[in-house]
Amino acid sequence: MRPFWFVVPGDIADPRLPSGGNTYDRRMAGYLPAREVAVAGSWPDPDPGAKRRLGEALAAVPDGSLALLDGLVACGVPDVLAPHAQRLRLVVLVHLPLADDAPHRAADLDARERETLKLADRIVVTSPAAARGLIARHGLDSVHVAPPGTDPAPEAAGTDGVSQLLCVASVTPRKGQDILVAALSQVDGLRAEFVGPIRDRAYATSLRTDLTGPLSGADLDAAYHRADLLVLPSHAETYGMVITEALARGIPVVASAVGGVPDALGGNGGMLVPPGNVSALAEALRKWRDDEDLRHQLRTAAAGRTLEDWPAAAARLGGILAGQAVR
Repeated sequence: MRPFWFVVPGDIADPRLPSGGNTYDRRMAGYLPAREVAVAGSWPDPDPGAKRRLGEALAAVPDGSLALLDGLVACGVPDVLAPHAQRLRLVVLVHLPLADDAPHRAADLDARERETLKLADRIVVTSPAAARGLIARHGLDSVHVAPPGTDPAPEAAGTDGVSQLLCVASVTPRKGQDILVAALSQVDGLRAEFVGPIRDRAYATSLRTDLTGPLSGADLDAAYHRADLLVLPSHAETYGMVITEALARGIPVVASAVGGVPDALGGNGGMLVPPGNVSALAEALRKWRDDEDLRHQLRTAAAGRTLEDWPAAAARLGGILAGQAVR
């Protein structure tokens, strides 16, 4: 396919602020002919300087070119995109609807996001569930699905096969670490390592538990390698890349049944629980702790999960951008 411009958040390469969205953007850009343009700003609520930088970046894209924009950058600023909508092919990649991370401002964020998406030539999300949700939320005609890829990884050794839980997620209320902390207070014999950048300091303090902070590279691999079970207690997820990263290592999963999480989990490599339900999560963890046959079944299913690698995932996204896919 022809080269295209890929507009991404300015913190995409900051190891202190890893996220699934940033990882997706980086990996896709590595396999596609993307001219990456990182625009710094407090997205989706940028100051005038950040909006000016985004406008200048779009103005530098030649007429008729394709510009793929990370939704975190694009969805809050339809006024910046509008002057370029007729001369460029704008494609918006929605990792997460803006209002899902700030439900107290849902009306404003939804309105801005809807206006942005109406300017787009195409809209891309990362799971079938996310596509259905976005279509219903904004009355769209169609949304294209390009799931993330997964790197091959060695099977995790675990710790004792039971007790070491791992939660990999940014520390924010949406990720539900408080639900896991509360559930663990009801289940003896299990401990969790919380890995991820602190994006809400007050919330992190309220957890009253040790937080490892962000890890990457070999340090993150080591955290997965010692994990017996991955837990993702989110209130909202469009996919949940940490789920497939765990499955690639044969690590079973307990996660909230929200958004694209069932798509990521596939088969029977884990257990799904209602979001925000401490009792349900505690019961799932008890079953994991007490039922050796269940643990064996989940580990076997996790190890047998067929996962698409990043080159194949990038080829799928490339086909969408080139107009070779319609759904």
